[in-house]
Amino acid sequence: MRFTPLLATTFLTVSSVSANFNIASLNINTLVGNDLGPDNKYGAPIAPWLPNHKPGWYIGHSPTHYPELPCLRGFICRVLAFFPFHLQCPTPLPPPPPPPTPPPSDGYHQTFSNLTGATQAADYLTFGLVDTVADCKAMCNGVTGCDFVNTYHDVNGKGGSTQLTCSLFSQCHDASDADNVGGQTQADGTVDFITNSDGFCKDS
Repeated sequence: MRFTPLLATTFLTVSSVSANFNIASLNINTLVGNDLGPDNKYGAPIAPWLPNHKPGWYIGHSPTHYPELPCLRGFICRVLAFFPFHLQCPTPLPPPPPPPTPPPSDGYHQTFSNLTGATQAADYLTFGLVDTVADCKAMCNGVTGCDFVNTYHDVNGKGGSTQLTCSLFSQCHDASDADNVGGQTQADGTVDFITNSDGFCKDS
């Protein structure tokens, strides 16, 4: 940041004077060495795409690299605060939040979710009932050749069970193969239908 004896002396004087001192009597251009008013485009009257342009100010941690420019950090900011119609130091932005940490992978990625149809395909391996999706994935991990699981609720089916149906397949499938929508009449006369159908393929 550029400090001159006049700037330091003037600020100390401003800080210690009596309440009836008229701050407007000071010349801000003399204090900072540049005209930082709006009529002078805040120190940069020539636009950067025109010849002979020069920057009007600097913000950074290396003010000695630009001794001809007012560095808008620290001490000079307290001086500029007395001149509200001139350039002011920027208020620092809060640091950006850290990026969200992705949840750890369980070895599967989801290929579809919450459909009203279950997967039916020739590479079917087996099926059963489970309490959770994690149970179904664990079952797939123990079945040779299993690469895909489809969990769903078979409403009115499977003897009225409220558990998830867990179907295992040897190949990955997407929503286009989830075309089993139920429709089978049960012993009690009800017709089954599919809800909450999710598909998960092994990452490998």
